[in-house]
Amino acid sequence: MIFFSHLPAVSSATFSRHGGLSKAPYHSRNVGLHVGDEEALVLQNRALIREELGLSRLVSARQVHGDSVLVVDWLPEADVELADHDALMTNIAGLGLMIQQADCQAIMLYDPEHGAVANIHSGWRGSVANIIAKTVAAMTAVYKTRPGSLCAAISPSLGPCCGEFVNYRQELPKALHGYQARPNHFDFWAISRDQLRNSGVRSEQIEIARSCTVCEGDYFSYRREGLTGRFASVIGIKYYTQRVQVSFEQASCSTQL
Repeated sequence: MIFFSHLPAVSSATFSRHGGLSKAPYHSRNVGLHVGDEEALVLQNRALIREELGLSRLVSARQVHGDSVLVVDWLPEADVELADHDALMTNIAGLGLMIQQADCQAIMLYDPEHGAVANIHSGWRGSVANIIAKTVAAMTAVYKTRPGSLCAAISPSLGPCCGEFVNYRQELPKALHGYQARPNHFDFWAISRDQLRNSGVRSEQIEIARSCTVCEGDYFSYRREGLTGRFASVIGIKYYTQRVQVSFEQASCSTQL
């Protein structure tokens, strides 16, 4: 699933579980290094994704369901996975930021004015911590990003149809209880949309995939399968925006409400 396809300076997509080399139960395009799959196959799967997006390196993180945002301000010599972060941001051309998923969301951000991107891993704990707002604030501090200029995309992930939280009174703050789609089922796509809006991102600049990973067998799902792999959402700057001289008005984002 391609995002921001009409914006030439950015490369961004969510990849299905298909088209890789891993064997069952990780078949076939598993990108998770810590789920029991063969490391060599995982690294080859990651390389295939990087090549498909036309990026020179991939950076990922060993996600911990926290709210740490890492600025990646260097181009590593090879693909690398860093420890203990759930959001990554960069303005380095050729560098792809990868989030690993099996029901959690990836929220991808693109600043067309300053040539910067971010990728956020957000499960329900990330929603509670509002890691989205912290990442937008970090981009504002580091890159002088104007939140109103950001393009945002919410990847395939747990949908309101399958987002059952029977212990929600203990797990979720009261501010999120109003997002029940039906008893004990929560719409985390709407939560992320509103957290983006409240951070200053314009509604018309937010794309939502609206694909539930539990319902759709094309994606790894921890809720559906238990022992399973991880699929990838990646965003990167293909080249510096100064080279193309694209104004924000010319680089307006797609809309999917």
